[in-house]
Amino acid sequence: MTTARPLDGRGNEPLLEVDDLRTYFDTPRGVVKAVDGVSLRVDRGKTLGIVGESGSGKTVLSRSIMNLLPKNNTIREGSVRFEGRELTTMKNKEMRTIWGAEMAMILQDPMTSLNPVTKIGDQITESLGIHLGEKGKVAKAHAVDLLKSVGIPAAERRLGEYPHQLSGGMRQRVTIAIALACGPKLLVADEPTTALDVTVQRQILDLLETQQHERNMGLIIITHDLGVVAGRADEIAVMYAGRIVERAPTRELFARTRMPYTEGLLKSIPRLHQPSHTRLAAIPGRPPDLVDPGPGCPFAPRCNYAQDKCLTETPVLAPHAAGHEAACHFPVGTTAGQDALARNLAAGRTAAGTPLDSSTAIATAGAA
Repeated sequence: MTTARPLDGRGNEPLLEVDDLRTYFDTPRGVVKAVDGVSLRVDRGKTLGIVGESGSGKTVLSRSIMNLLPKNNTIREGSVRFEGRELTTMKNKEMRTIWGAEMAMILQDPMTSLNPVTKIGDQITESLGIHLGEKGKVAKAHAVDLLKSVGIPAAERRLGEYPHQLSGGMRQRVTIAIALACGPKLLVADEPTTALDVTVQRQILDLLETQQHERNMGLIIITHDLGVVAGRADEIAVMYAGRIVERAPTRELFARTRMPYTEGLLKSIPRLHQPSHTRLAAIPGRPPDLVDPGPGCPFAPRCNYAQDKCLTETPVLAPHAAGHEAACHFPVGTTAGQDALARNLAAGRTAAGTPLDSSTAIATAGAA
């Protein structure tokens, strides 16, 4: 039951369009600007990768898109349009007709998203009954087909098992089967391969890609690892401090990185040619406090290119090539960026006070 979904006459319209989305949380410490002015789009059959460190706002962004945030102490502004329908103004009752049926989500840890005391079969057939009206033998047969489609052996027997009886990879496949049960048009995968070994990671990503092509489904993959989406996403958006700081088609992003933060993420990816026990390059420092991030570029305290301007003026997304945008005053790979790095190396420190030495220049040149 993995037939391709027709385009239903909406081929030229974005499946998902997010415009200047802001999601803030009112806390005793102040207002946390978890998502601060994000715009993006996802087309049918296309994959968007959203990448960033923990705390960059990726997960809050996904839940804000899905309208899955708590109502109390949450401030949400901007627009989220799904097939032309505005989701930010919908109540939970209206969203329940969309959740699962048209938009679905795979959570990071299957043991927290699966009910530990409910059999696998019951968890799958529940959504089939709610959205498709399937019950009894029809729902069971559909559930078996779904488990087979995600590569689970002895599918009929697995219906009677509990989550703890399955391996981590099998549990993740079950969550994918549940998410795909009603044929959603958009699937959001939040860190779908975390805590899985590399072989199982590849299997899960291959599975998502196959299911996407068969269903002509839009897909958002959220991850902290650029390597996960390197060969999977059509476009990558890099998030930092609640904002998108670089966005480009995947090949363009890897070939001509412009944002120093993206460069740092690329440098942290292990390389096959590196000797064993090679220490991975790490981005120094910590992400900013989203309650009081301060003036200027939020990445400036950790940036090798930082100049005085970076400490006072917040950069905005600016075009660098077709479909490639970056928020940086001194972009990587440009004359301005090279001059800024050279000045900092000569001074032995950045404008933000971060110490630099010759090894920084070697590492940066190697990443480029």
